[in-house]
Amino acid sequence: MCLAIPVQIEQIHDEFSAIANIGGLKKEINIALVDDLQVGDYVILHVGFALKKLDEEEALRTLALFAEMGIDVPAELASDAELPGTGEVVS
Repeated sequence: MCLAIPVQIEQIHDEFSAIANIGGLKKEINIALVDDLQVGDYVILHVGFALKKLDEEEALRTLALFAEMGIDVPAELASDAELPGTGEVVS
């Protein structure tokens, strides 16, 4: 399944990559499309790319809706995946 989901930024490596917390699962993501990110910010993530910044309330509300629908966001992302534009596989 391919969803755009809210994730929280845990570490920022540089202007292109960061580590996001996705329900306890940590994944490296591409943040090049979003300006002025800080640790603790929420972003919408789609196929490995942060698309826009969200406020915490909106992010938590969206995650609650996914839970109500029975969508386990970390399980959807738990499989190995290639980082966009890098060829690097992460798990």
